[in-house]
Amino acid sequence: MGCIQSVRPRPKFYENFTVLDLNTSIDSNPTVIDESSSVVLRYRTPYFRATAQVQVPPVVCKEIWTVGWVQACNQMDFFNYYGQEGISSWELPELRDGRIQAISDSDGVNYPWYGCTTEMYTIVGPTKRSTTLTVSMNDNFSPSVTWSVPTGTTSSPPLLSSIQRDQRFTTWLVAMNETTAEMVLLRTIHWRMRLAIEVDSQKPLGQRARLLEPLTQEQPEILAKNEPIPSNALVKPNANDAQVLIWRPKKGEPVVVIQPKS
Repeated sequence: MGCIQSVRPRPKFYENFTVLDLNTSIDSNPTVIDESSSVVLRYRTPYFRATAQVQVPPVVCKEIWTVGWVQACNQMDFFNYYGQEGISSWELPELRDGRIQAISDSDGVNYPWYGCTTEMYTIVGPTKRSTTLTVSMNDNFSPSVTWSVPTGTTSSPPLLSSIQRDQRFTTWLVAMNETTAEMVLLRTIHWRMRLAIEVDSQKPLGQRARLLEPLTQEQPEILAKNEPIPSNALVKPNANDAQVLIWRPKKGEPVVVIQPKS
């Protein structure tokens, strides 16, 4: 009798995607504080950065494949303290209440992608040769925080006493078939940004704020096993459009100062 040879199925096209190189870091410089305004305190955190080089095999069909970065926010604790008056906080209500585990951090236009310049690369098939591409992204915080309580006026006294911020993100390197919406996870990164600023609003402008630990951030982690992307992290709204600013006075009911955009 002749022997029966087992035939291995041909690998799917996307199984031949190769991540040639992946680098991710958070800059080592500390957060920069800017007290040049008499209305708001500004600060700028170091940048999270990620760069990947990916090799895509020849696309034999009339398909369009995009390789790029998708990011979601998993945690946002963002509190501004005003002495004995109360606390203001930027909040993502659905994330805060545990109704979702993550929210899109897209640019708000090119869902689900984080951005549309260096952050993504599109290949239009058919192609005769493999394509080696590079995609990169960066992210940081650069907000303004009012010296006076957010429900006050420009003539209200400066009462800001401290800022506490702790946010966690998941960033995925992804390949997506634009025709079928099939999505392939290539890599997963976890990263976190923490911030603590002590403020003495009674001091002269330019001498009020002091950065506390951590002065340098934890470095990002590239996971050994990819995590799935939650479905709501791929669609509207993104974090910037969903966030709301709430004033929580020590006495009285919370007040919504800035409504979500969507």
